[in-house]
Amino acid sequence: MSDQFGIREALKNLGLSDKNSGSSTGAQWITTSGNYIESFSPADGQLIGAVQETDDAAYEQIMSQADEAFRVWRTMPSPQRGEIVRQIGEELRVHKADLGKLVSYEMGKSYQEGLGEVQEMIDICDFAVGLSRQLYGLTMHSERPGHRMYEQWHPIGTVAIISAFNFPVAVWSWNSMIAWVCGDVCVWKASEKTPLSAVACQNIIQKVFTKNDIPEGVSGIVTGGRSLGEKLSNDHRIPLVSATGSVRMGKAVGQAVGARLGRSLLELGGNNAIIISKDADLDIAIRGALFGAVGTAGQRCTTTRRLIVHEDIFDEVASRLVKAYGQLSIGNPLDENNHVGPLIDTDAVASYNRAIEAVKKEGGQEIVGAEVLSGEGYESGCYVKPAIFEVQNSFDIVQNETFAPILYMMRFKTMDEAIGYQNGVPQGLSSAIMTTNLREAEQFLSNAGSDCGIANVNIGTSGAEIGGAFGGEKETGGGRESGSDSWKAYMRRQTNTINYSTELPLAQGIKFDI
Repeated sequence: MSDQFGIREALKNLGLSDKNSGSSTGAQWITTSGNYIESFSPADGQLIGAVQETDDAAYEQIMSQADEAFRVWRTMPSPQRGEIVRQIGEELRVHKADLGKLVSYEMGKSYQEGLGEVQEMIDICDFAVGLSRQLYGLTMHSERPGHRMYEQWHPIGTVAIISAFNFPVAVWSWNSMIAWVCGDVCVWKASEKTPLSAVACQNIIQKVFTKNDIPEGVSGIVTGGRSLGEKLSNDHRIPLVSATGSVRMGKAVGQAVGARLGRSLLELGGNNAIIISKDADLDIAIRGALFGAVGTAGQRCTTTRRLIVHEDIFDEVASRLVKAYGQLSIGNPLDENNHVGPLIDTDAVASYNRAIEAVKKEGGQEIVGAEVLSGEGYESGCYVKPAIFEVQNSFDIVQNETFAPILYMMRFKTMDEAIGYQNGVPQGLSSAIMTTNLREAEQFLSNAGSDCGIANVNIGTSGAEIGGAFGGEKETGGGRESGSDSWKAYMRRQTNTINYSTELPLAQGIKFDI
């Protein structure tokens, strides 16, 4: 492994070795009989390390420990749980550079984006610390004299977190930090494509849990593929499964969890669009579209995949994008001179190629050509050129999400038509409009506007802040994570009525005298 960018030192600082356990109860790592999952960097194709899969015995040990830990953890006052999360945030600050470097190297996103992902973890820790003193319920007026009614929120138990490769650590933290201050315990199944980032996070937080004598089992981790995700989804001991990934995966999780009347929090596919009005500030519009389309090599769930442009300015927007794309530097994501890194693996490259073939077959017109890059610096076979095609929104390939830097452009005449295109896909995660026209902006945000969970004006589709609830509608799953009142997904609501009178009046004036 080349150490040009200090990867070896980062791995050492994060407590990683050539072979690592992938099963932990939060205080100890468990050696299992499982096979090792090898993690290769898409940046240079080098083997980073290996993580041992969780076997049945380790799984049962972790789940049993989680159940025991919950009985203790839930009795700790929420502000005290918040203090543990505060310390986790401090520990993440110490390891930000190393963890950001590992995320970049293992996943392929730029080092700046890797640092940004760790910063999201720190930010959600800060948010959760404040939240630990704000798990509010309501007080209601009873219709019966001498009675008081209120509602309160209680933790639900073990939360399973199934995360995806494109945000190997941040999405876990969105769930776990909130769940912990709510009094839940967590079991994390990270993507088998980025297992080392997960092990590194566990090493970091174990220091905090151990120092504070936190019960073993509050933070478990399991490692494996699809079958392990299915096991978590079908486990009656898990009241909530939070899963991030493809629509296909989400439907399977939702069906399994629903069959046992559990809860699922689903963050699935996005097919996000930016509408560019003829009244747009094009400098802002081009910048937002560019980062939205090529950031993380098009592998964000909030990636801009469709650009809906007013016919009067379509050619100008296309011309400016061609120029901007021509200035992109593609290469090793740890080199901060590069704008675009690799796709996660060669399977993703194959998906990119299939999408290019499909859009051409349906009649898409090439604006910026596609290419799989080879030669010096591209030996991993995971680097591709971001591409742009003019299309119709009705194309089958446009209706589906391809996790790659392919941007589809289309023309519109009226704002009603543009919003129709925006909403005319199965997914409903993120959306944006670029306009200086107040009426257009308000129409886009109205009941008759964007049908997505996120709708922005004069910013792109990606780059959500942790203070707002994150998630989408339709095939995106309907779940909400991170900010606002998304904490309620991790708790159960209880309505309480206290009779402090000397009588027992019944509701609705019912008489029952004996």
